[in-house]
Amino acid sequence: MPHSQSSAPRGSVRLARGASPWLLPTVATAAVSLARSRRSGRWAAVAVPTTALAAGMLWFFRDPEREIAQGRVISPADGVVQSIMPWKDGRTRVAIFMSPLNVHVNRAPLVGTVTSVEHIPGGFVPAFNKESENNERVVWHFDTELGDIEMVQIAGAVARRIVPYVPQGTKVEQGERIGLIRFGSRVDVYLPEGVEAAVEVGQATTAGVTRLDRD
Repeated sequence: MPHSQSSAPRGSVRLARGASPWLLPTVATAAVSLARSRRSGRWAAVAVPTTALAAGMLWFFRDPEREIAQGRVISPADGVVQSIMPWKDGRTRVAIFMSPLNVHVNRAPLVGTVTSVEHIPGGFVPAFNKESENNERVVWHFDTELGDIEMVQIAGAVARRIVPYVPQGTKVEQGERIGLIRFGSRVDVYLPEGVEAAVEVGQATTAGVTRLDRD
């Protein structure tokens, strides 16, 4: 049976951890401009875009509860499968592109222990671009029943900050929230040798729900 990763009501939505530096100033500005717009036409003109921006931020930083699916490897990200590429060491890389409209909280693809969380500086070209291989990134390794599993959070043209939620040494459950990438970006999962991808290029994925491997 599918298992729930949280005791919160199914279908409920909260705000992502790590949203405050972006969200609070935007919402505060919108609130002030709305309050002052009642007495000033100039403030009314300001209130429209600031309120729209605040609403957009609230939408972007949403973090819905999920009913976690079963499977050996599940998607860590909402998005679209950008590529499925055999690797020289026998693994298969599944790259998932996340647009600014997707939920940007990432989840653990398997049960395991986080053995490393490494931040690698780099550029900020669009995540769908081939040159994004050299973008800012956080490389995760998990010790799991399938062995070492690598996952990479890659910043995009707008995403300038990746926020890990859990440190090295943490035991995580499958589907547990482990980090946030602010704005458009990409997440790669490396399936171990002998594990076949169950998804196809162009397929939509849901973090914690879409199974990436085939029996």
